Amino acid sequence: MKSLHDVPAPAKLNLFLHITGRRADGYHLLQSVFMLIDWCDTLHFEKRANGQISREDLTLPLPADDLITRAARLLQQHTGCTAGAHIAIEKRIPAQAGMGGGSSDAATCLLALNRLWDLNLDLPTLEKLGLQLGADVPFFLRGRNAWVEGVGEQITPIDLLPAQFWVIKPSAGIETAQIFASPQLQRATNPATIAVFAADTYGFGHNDLQPVAETLCPDVKQALQVLRDAGLNGKMTGSGSAVFAHCTPGSAPVSVPDHWQVRKCSNLDVHPLVGWAPSDNYR
Repeated sequence: MKSLHDVPAPAKLNLFLHITGRRADGYHLLQSVFMLIDWCDTLHFEKRANGQISREDLTLPLPADDLITRAARLLQQHTGCTAGAHIAIEKRIPAQAGMGGGSSDAATCLLALNRLWDLNLDLPTLEKLGLQLGADVPFFLRGRNAWVEGVGEQITPIDLLPAQFWVIKPSAGIETAQIFASPQLQRATNPATIAVFAADTYGFGHNDLQPVAETLCPDVKQALQVLRDAGLNGKMTGSGSAVFAHCTPGSAPVSVPDHWQVRKCSNLDVHPLVGWAPSDNYR
């Protein structure tokens, strides 16, 4: 039976996240840079002839109807594929962290099953499917570090210098909807340009969601203080609760409370699965 093993799904960090306005339909307009890092989930795929989709959690338990199984079913429905798959996942990217773990898993699932089932869908088609699963899924499908605008649909690939980052995930998590619903959320940061960002790549900007997150989740404030105590300038990624700081390769280890996670991560030039779906665009 055909199979694919050790298929990576990398996390991302938001180097900054500015809310520049709000549309009439309530969606927030943003600017951000999404950067891939080497903190990854690993997925394994076995083709099944009976059309069934099953999932096995090798590390942390996931909800029964998570983005992985939803991505597989969506691909089946779109193509009429009669094959199924057994998907095993080694979950390492923490949930409710702002690191895009669920979206990355969904993107890897679409790319892997497109290959496992011999569907040969191109990247723009997979992106349209991915957008039905989540706003961040197309970013992971394209597989390039990117300047992101609009409601997350305007994605411009950018190059970033190799760098390392301390990433801390407190034990507490945050619901994204709580932050965006807060009346304290600032929604009027002036738009920036790629040129201004490029002049201070790893120091530019802030995260407009961070002040609200610190109020909702004191662990975020504590994690940022841990980075300050280490002489580092930290920010929250996405809607949290993970925080990060750019560091030098030889910087001292960061000490965190029990039950928190901390890693020194390197950024990735491209997603490991770039080229798994054909495309004439975005390159």
